[in-house]
Amino acid sequence: MALVDLFAIKKQYNIKILLDSVDFHLNEGERIAIVGQNGCGKSTLMKIIAGTEEPTEGKRVVQGNVQIEMLSQHPLFKPNLTVREAISLELAELYEAKLAYDKIGEKLATDFDNKELLKKHAELTNFLDHHNAWNLDDKIERVLQEFKLKDYENRLVDSLSGGEQRRVALAGLILKKPDVLLLDEPTNHLDVYMVEFLEEILLKEKFTLLFISHDRYFIDTIATRVVEVDNQQLVSYQGGYQNYLTLKEQRLHSLQKGHENLLRLLKQEEAWLSKGVRAREKRNQGRKQRVFELRENAQKNPTLIRKMVIELEREKKHFNRDESVSRKKMLFDLNNVTYGLPKKSLITNFTTRILQHDKIAIVGINGSGKSTLLKLLLGKITPQGGKVDSGDFAIGYFDQHRDMLDNEKSLLETFCPNGGDIIEVDGKNMHVYGYLKSFLFPKEFLDQKIGMLSGGEKNRVALALLFTKKVDCLILDEPTNDLDIQTITILEEQLINFGGALLVVSHDRYFVDKVASKLFILDGKGNIEESHQSYSDYLLIEKELREIQSMEKEFKSPQIATPVIAKTKTKLSYKEQREFDTLPQEIEELEHKIDELHKCLNNPDCYQQKGLNEITKMLIDTQNEYDAKSEKYLELWELFESLQ
Repeated sequence: MALVDLFAIKKQYNIKILLDSVDFHLNEGERIAIVGQNGCGKSTLMKIIAGTEEPTEGKRVVQGNVQIEMLSQHPLFKPNLTVREAISLELAELYEAKLAYDKIGEKLATDFDNKELLKKHAELTNFLDHHNAWNLDDKIERVLQEFKLKDYENRLVDSLSGGEQRRVALAGLILKKPDVLLLDEPTNHLDVYMVEFLEEILLKEKFTLLFISHDRYFIDTIATRVVEVDNQQLVSYQGGYQNYLTLKEQRLHSLQKGHENLLRLLKQEEAWLSKGVRAREKRNQGRKQRVFELRENAQKNPTLIRKMVIELEREKKHFNRDESVSRKKMLFDLNNVTYGLPKKSLITNFTTRILQHDKIAIVGINGSGKSTLLKLLLGKITPQGGKVDSGDFAIGYFDQHRDMLDNEKSLLETFCPNGGDIIEVDGKNMHVYGYLKSFLFPKEFLDQKIGMLSGGEKNRVALALLFTKKVDCLILDEPTNDLDIQTITILEEQLINFGGALLVVSHDRYFVDKVASKLFILDGKGNIEESHQSYSDYLLIEKELREIQSMEKEFKSPQIATPVIAKTKTKLSYKEQREFDTLPQEIEELEHKIDELHKCLNNPDCYQQKGLNEITKMLIDTQNEYDAKSEKYLELWELFESLQ
């Protein structure tokens, strides 16, 4: 059922047309990602859907009393509210409904045939079920913990940073669970652990969702459909980011040669993602199977849990081997470096060497000291203990302040300060337009003042300018913020081909996986772990360890008693036993089918014969069936164990 419809929508600002006679339909249960170049109209489309902006032409239709809520880039709060009060205020309607439900329940205890009360009781039950609002206080507590807001719960929201305020607003919205949730770059200002929690709750609570994001793993995990705003039109692609790439490649093949550069990048991206995602899926399937087996055997043999923890720790350490430095130029030598804030240690006794061709991502939770480490390397701050030595080499530095740009200069003056229109890039002379074209700037932008550009466009200029400098080391602090996916893909290609050292701070898991061959992982307590595995691999093992350690506590806890169900049930029902026996084989067959469908999507002969959209739909349906049966099997295992 469509909850929101747009018909023949046109949106025009002065002479600029963003959307031209477009239709859009959002169905219940869909999770749609909106993608496209910066400035193409993504946020405008979302505001029209939200009803906060009127179209120039066309019609917006909202089904019944559908509640639409939107997370803006700059949320506003009532004055003098603490963090906890701000979140609770967002849930006022749910608290009132729960209170009314409890009062009606008390009345029904003595007036159980009252039809009016029964009807109202049923309505409130459905409302609370839909919003999953039965234990709001527990949910607030969890979201405060997961979004790292617990320490601020009694502080005024107005005293927090912009990023922290966004987390408060996001927390209230996901707990409120409106009929339609609109999110504009929800993963900005979230570290990877917060993003994992957001993914979990959006999937578990079955949101109807429309979101803008440049986080490609987030899109691939969450989206059931991708809608691209392209040349004033909307193009819809079924599935997540990987399917979007496959389907878009087919579409670009039929367009003019002007898209050749984009098509080349798209093919590279698709090949890389196909390889990476398939590997991640296999690891995830293996992890699920290991959890099934562990739950089966752990109570009988608790040492299996400890054995698995040791195996995972060994797997992590396998990647943390030192590299030989004898044949490589050393850029930085850190010896027992220590730095901290009052009452908070950021870096403690960190010793490492950074070499000429290292590609290092500095990752960790918010506030763990990632930017501090960059400043120590740049010499902007001095270590409180230990020493940072560096060789004689040139550094290119990028941060969000874009200090290298002069708002009064045009693009041409910025790239050719001495006149002319030729620049040198990697030892080759290029026309400035030809170079800027690769960063998605049209020719008419050459005479435009920097100060007239958007934040994302300024970031593109700063990055393009950085790659014209002759440097031995690039140091980048959150370079993907405010960039669209196409620009990030171009940036990734530049960084992969860069011959010097790279140090980059980023929360973007996809970006880090692609450009970094080494990780510095900060835990927020002063410790820095070095790893040569991919970031998504590291996070997968870490998550697996957390789950297993939680299981270990569960099995050791003296409070754990046999579930109540065991008092009334002594064995599985016939239907449950049959499912318990047949599900493993069915799950294995679905895994095989998923593998075959992925092979078909990577084989033009196969998907052209069967139809690309049909194969994509089959893959999505099969994956959903696999997830449902895996979850059911795990539930049956838990029930089976409780009856032993």
